[in-house]
Amino acid sequence: MKTILPSLRNFPVEELSDSMVHSLEEAAAKCRINAVTMVTLPNSGHPAGSLSSMEMYLTVYGVADSTPGNCSSFDRDYVAISHGHTSPGAYAALAAWGFFDPMDAVAHFRQCGSPFQGHVERDVPGIDWGSGNLGQGLSAGVGFALAQRARGNGKRTYVLMGDGGQTKGQSAEARRIASKEKLSNITALVDWNRIQISGSLESVMPADIPALWKADGWNVLECDGHSFRELYAALKQASESAVPTVILCRTVMGKGVPFMENSSEFHGKAPLNDLYVQAMRDLGGDPSLLEDARNRRTSAQLPTGRHITTSSFGLDTGVPRLYTVEAKKTDNRSAFGSALADIGKLNYKKEGGAPLLVFDCDLAGSVKTGEFASLCPEWFIQTGIQEHATATVAGAASTAGVAALWADFGVFGLSETYNQQRLNDINKANLKTVLTHVGLDVGEDGMTHQAIDYVGLLRNTFGWKLAVPCDPNQTDRATRWAIKEPGCVCLAMGRSKLDVLASAKGAPLFGEGYEFRYGKAELVCEGNDGALFALGAMTGRALKAAQMLKEKGITVSVYAVSSPLLPDDDALRAAAATGRIMTCEDHCVASGMGSILAARMTELRLNAAFKALGVHRYGDSGASEDVFAAMGLDAASLAAAFEKLL
Repeated sequence: MKTILPSLRNFPVEELSDSMVHSLEEAAAKCRINAVTMVTLPNSGHPAGSLSSMEMYLTVYGVADSTPGNCSSFDRDYVAISHGHTSPGAYAALAAWGFFDPMDAVAHFRQCGSPFQGHVERDVPGIDWGSGNLGQGLSAGVGFALAQRARGNGKRTYVLMGDGGQTKGQSAEARRIASKEKLSNITALVDWNRIQISGSLESVMPADIPALWKADGWNVLECDGHSFRELYAALKQASESAVPTVILCRTVMGKGVPFMENSSEFHGKAPLNDLYVQAMRDLGGDPSLLEDARNRRTSAQLPTGRHITTSSFGLDTGVPRLYTVEAKKTDNRSAFGSALADIGKLNYKKEGGAPLLVFDCDLAGSVKTGEFASLCPEWFIQTGIQEHATATVAGAASTAGVAALWADFGVFGLSETYNQQRLNDINKANLKTVLTHVGLDVGEDGMTHQAIDYVGLLRNTFGWKLAVPCDPNQTDRATRWAIKEPGCVCLAMGRSKLDVLASAKGAPLFGEGYEFRYGKAELVCEGNDGALFALGAMTGRALKAAQMLKEKGITVSVYAVSSPLLPDDDALRAAAATGRIMTCEDHCVASGMGSILAARMTELRLNAAFKALGVHRYGDSGASEDVFAAMGLDAASLAAAFEKLL
């Protein structure tokens, strides 16, 4: 007989009645049976934490305005799960609230091709953020809360967490951001069972968990995490708080199965054979469920889950600015900042439009987001020196009904936060990350601040697009393109002021009539003796090298590459026809553009003498031009290297 769950959405009653509690307790018993069977079938998963979190999951998904009908829309409540390994508990609870057939999860948990993966993923209806690493869920929840505040819809965000992840630095960063932004629309719940995978909290890493949250300005509540009446009351109280609230839920690890309770043994271990039978007896279940699930696993078609799409939100990106050849030099980051300000001014609080949230980590003056902040103060989010949380906050916000952009130095915005950016990719986020100060261009700051790995890092992902503009005009147009382009896009640029690149006729190369095209290598000049492929701002040095070679009677083509992850096959074929190709980049030569083009040439069966020039050691601290020369990447060195190919 199917349990009829009571309507809890948006707190319709002051307190739960006895009949409501009884229905929820019946549902929890069935969910525990399903969760234990879920992990036993593949002999893989995390049963004990799923059992201790079960009442939390059922209550949160009950009160939240997130339903099978609206869970893929923007204006609703959001639920972020930080301890994603307790997916059996989440799946069982979602099924109880009608998001899908419970047997779909039970039979196909951790089966190749199934949406019901070992850790929660967005392919499952009702899951708003895929969380692999502990400590990321609160950051995602903060992003959701910021997005809903910007949309002005009055919706809430709930975050479910384990107690073992409370000491993680990213969680602390997220707590502070939520407090600083006064996010009264976020409630976190901690499964406080005092057990983690290696033993007790006290033996692994002791911490005063209530004090951590209080110190960061949160309202702290405590309750019995297995009491639906107390959970409901605490959640309702949190919804009326003027500050962010955490509910510390006192729970029992492995609740309901005595041989699992208060033990770390079944944190990540399935109960097999007689233990499964014993668990079913303890939970009031029928052990034959396992065989039914096994038959379904081998005979039924895999569930498909849901399809996640990204949106460009239709922002007005305006008319590009024109930087003339005669004008004073300017840096690409300033061109980006001006374009961003243009876009902000055109869209700020526009009726019917989507908000554009811009995130900064105490670098607005250097990454050039200051003008946007002045023009669009309610869309500018200052998160301080807290990059790990900010990467996830911005990424999650981009999936919740706002356009989102984060600007930071290359070594902070990607090298330091690669794991977070990887999860943004996995979650099909729509984040625009702008990296300034990349490559050797930061000269004096030295090797710790020279971002020479960003191409290689993004090369390891499957969804990120990377644009490395060559001059201010292309930067302006690439910025406007990126804002409209669905999915995760990274813009990377250096610090120094640059000349505006000119065509053979002396006009701006990326001026009137030019539109940024991702994957297009632009032919800047033509020659017959070989070709140079230059990444981004290296194009100016490559052109000077070409002029030096021309004075010696050697003519080379120069291609300006702004999309190193997507080779231009037509350009490669034309270049290979000259017999010689050389690449140049202020990036690690082993993992950058040169290696990508070389691999693509092999795939296309192109034959040409080939040389890749790039960063082959950590750079020096000194004037930018001196650092480039020491690395063999100044114009004279490029020309000399090409001559060796002749």
